[in-house]
Amino acid sequence: MNGKTSHRGELDPDLNRLTEAVIGAAIEVHRELGVGYLESVYEEALAIELTARSIPFSQQHPVSVLYKGRFVGEGRLDLLVDWRLVVELKTVEAILPIHTAQVLSYLKATGCPLGLLINFNVPTLKRGIRRIILT
Repeated sequence: MNGKTSHRGELDPDLNRLTEAVIGAAIEVHRELGVGYLESVYEEALAIELTARSIPFSQQHPVSVLYKGRFVGEGRLDLLVDWRLVVELKTVEAILPIHTAQVLSYLKATGCPLGLLINFNVPTLKRGIRRIILT
């Protein structure tokens, strides 16, 4: 699962377009459902919206956790979009450093360069979106 970066470390424009498409789909879900549901409800709705927009994804995608090269467990991504974008959904009062750390761990485990952390528990979804880049 490799995302392309330019020689200056910038993300591939195609990955940026994919990210914007996923954000657009999430905004549509938030506009339709509003605030107040469980994370699983938003995940299912976003899966429907991504499918309607022909954006490929894997839901509850398993991720192997390795320690010194040995398997020690498994995590689950909410969504892995087009095999190169990690999407983690939340319904929390505020995005905390632990949420960012979770996405960074998933980026390291998958080799994806970019993740979206989306908190649906906000009045305007743009305030609940964080782009997280693996450096």
